[in-house]
Amino acid sequence: MTNTTEFAEFASAASPRLRRMAFLLCGNWHTAEDLTQTALAKVFASWPRIRRRDAVHAYATRTLVNTFLADRRLRRNSEVLTDRLPDLPAGGLAPETRIVVLDALATLPPRSRATVILRYWADLNVDQAAAVLGCSPGTVKSTTARALSRLKDVLGSDGATEEADEAWGAWHG
Repeated sequence: MTNTTEFAEFASAASPRLRRMAFLLCGNWHTAEDLTQTALAKVFASWPRIRRRDAVHAYATRTLVNTFLADRRLRRNSEVLTDRLPDLPAGGLAPETRIVVLDALATLPPRSRATVILRYWADLNVDQAAAVLGCSPGTVKSTTARALSRLKDVLGSDGATEEADEAWGAWHG
């Protein structure tokens, strides 16, 4: 099997998960598509040098997160955010809860958001998240703690609303 064929199979299998993760990171499906394509292009460029094929998913995840963080550092202030929400797939949490969670995630700085996504959506442990982010496990722990505290404040998880409790439970449960 050629490298190109092997990469095409990997990209086809990995794209949906990477795109969902990118959406959680940036909150916009169009930007998520761009991030995913950019990350896959970078993985493709490195494909011949990737020796451990069992680690290619971790490499792609790290590339996606690094691409997101670099994009946030370079983001122009002229970007216009809208209050229009993306189409959401059926199933899972109620649309209202998803909106609450996405709005809460949007309040986090990019690196904190990436840490929460890696820990609670991608289900990585502290060491794995640290490897993806290129930092120490202690940094992941402290960033996660601050981010969860911020999310708790934003979601108002003090029993004030059922919707906030459901959203908090979806991320911290």
